[in-house]
Amino acid sequence: MSVWAELTGQRQAIAELRAAAGVSSAMTHAWLLTGPPGSGRSNLAFAFASALLSSAGPDGDPVTDRQVQARTHPDLSVLATEKVIITIDEVRELVRSAQYSPSVGRYRVMVIEDADRMTERTSNLLLKSLEEPPERTVWVLCAPSDADLLPTIRSRVRTVRLTVPSVADVAALLERRDGIEPTLAEQAARHAQSHIGMARRLATNAEARARRDETIDLALGIRSVSSAVLAAARLVQIAAEDGKAITEERDAQEREDALRAMGIAPGGTVPPALRSQLRALEEDQKRRATRSLRDGLDRILVDLLSLYRDVMMLQLGGEAPLVNVERVAQLGEYAARTTPARALHLMDAITEARTRIDANVNPTLALEAMLTAAIHVPVAA
Repeated sequence: MSVWAELTGQRQAIAELRAAAGVSSAMTHAWLLTGPPGSGRSNLAFAFASALLSSAGPDGDPVTDRQVQARTHPDLSVLATEKVIITIDEVRELVRSAQYSPSVGRYRVMVIEDADRMTERTSNLLLKSLEEPPERTVWVLCAPSDADLLPTIRSRVRTVRLTVPSVADVAALLERRDGIEPTLAEQAARHAQSHIGMARRLATNAEARARRDETIDLALGIRSVSSAVLAAARLVQIAAEDGKAITEERDAQEREDALRAMGIAPGGTVPPALRSQLRALEEDQKRRATRSLRDGLDRILVDLLSLYRDVMMLQLGGEAPLVNVERVAQLGEYAARTTPARALHLMDAITEARTRIDANVNPTLALEAMLTAAIHVPVAA
C-alpha cells in the first residue's frame, strides 16, 4: 500500500511531494508544509519522509514506512515538542545530527513539527544549516502558516500549502481507517470542523463528546454576569479535564518505561543518583500539561466560535451547512432573541480571549471577560 494512502483532502500537495520524491530534479533540500491545525501537516511530512527514505520509489515500501511511523529509522530525525516553545538546545542537537550521511536510505530526513514554536534566536541557529545544507540531507518543517517563520527561513524553503479537508473526506477517513460507523464519523468530522486529529478523538471517545456537549450547553445557558463567571470557571475545568485525559495515561507509561530503563522494579525505591533523571521527566510532563491545557482551552473557544457562527447563519439566512445541526431548535431560539451584532461581538470577544490566553493572561479571567462582554450588547426588541 502506498505511503500516501492514509492521507485525505490534499491531492495537490501529495502530487507535488510524490513527484519530488521520485524525480531528483524536482527535489530541494528544505520544505515547509503549512496548513491549519488538523489539516494533516505532520502526517504528510512523515509520508514524504517514508517516500524519500525508501529505495522502492515515490510510493515507499511497508518496511520503511513502519520504521518511520515508529520513529526508528536510522536516517530519520524528528523534533516534536509538547512544550510551549522549542528550545535552542533541541535545535542545536538536531542541526548537529543533520551533518551525518545517510546510512541506509537515499536521504537523511530532518522533520520539525510545530516549527512556529521556535524563537527568533533558535530560528537563526537553524538558518545556518539551511544556508549550507549537507549533501543528501532534507529538512521538512511544519507550521500553520509561512508567516509564522522568519522571512530568512521562508526564503530558503519550498512551501507546500495544505487546505482544510472537507467534512466528507474526514468522515470517509474515519470510516476507512478507524472503522467508525458513518453517522458518528460524519458528526465527529463536522463538530471537529475537519480537524483530523480532533475528529478521531470525538469519534472514538464518548467522554470527549460529552465535554463538547457541556461546553455548548454552558454557552447557551448564559443569562447574567454571574452565570457567565460560573461558566468561565467550568470551561477552564473542562479544558483541564480534557488535557489530563490526554496526558495522564502517557505520563504513567513514560514513568514506567523510565524506571524499567533504570533497572528499577515497579514500586521499588529510586536511588538518589537517579532521582534527577526522574525529576527532569516530571518537569517535561508539567510543561506538556501546560500546553495541553492551552490546547484544551483553544478547542473550547473554537467550539464556541462554531456555535455563534451557526447563530449568525440562522439570523442572516445563510445557506452554508451548520456545524451544530443537531441543536438547530436551540440555535433558532437563541438567534430569535439576539441580534447579528451580538453574535458578531461575541465572536470578536472569543478571538480576543484566544489572543490574551496566548499572551499568558489568566485563562479564567480571559474567559470571564469574553462571556460577560456579550451580555451587555443590546438584545433584539
